[in-house]
Amino acid sequence: MRERRKQERKSLMAYTQVFDLYGGSLIGYLSDLSLSGAMAISEKPQEINAEVTLSIELPELPNVKAVRMVLPARVVWCEQDISPRYYNIGFEFKEVAPQQKAMIESIIQNYEFRRDTPTYPPRPGMKK
Repeated sequence: MRERRKQERKSLMAYTQVFDLYGGSLIGYLSDLSLSGAMAISEKPQEINAEVTLSIELPELPNVKAVRMVLPARVVWCEQDISPRYYNIGFEFKEVAPQQKAMIESIIQNYEFRRDTPTYPPRPGMKK
């Protein structure tokens, strides 16, 4: 699949449930996030181009009292995960209000899985 994403998604370290607001069912768990979309890991596939209103349960965030964020979205893709029990589902947000944008940025800042290599002090006797 050719990459068409305009913004890099950030992988998250938070147990965050994603629901279909009007269908009332659990879609899955948030895996990565950007200001324009998200990926959820689900036990059930979703139909591509389906319109859904996502209800994302928010992890604890500094200076945010809200417990969920509701965003209209479209299913852009759905693929079976490496584990055949699960599906990876890509959502494109249809609109993001300024307050929601701030919440998404806070989630990324506080819960992004960072793959940076730590800078340890050199060991005695080791050359750089």
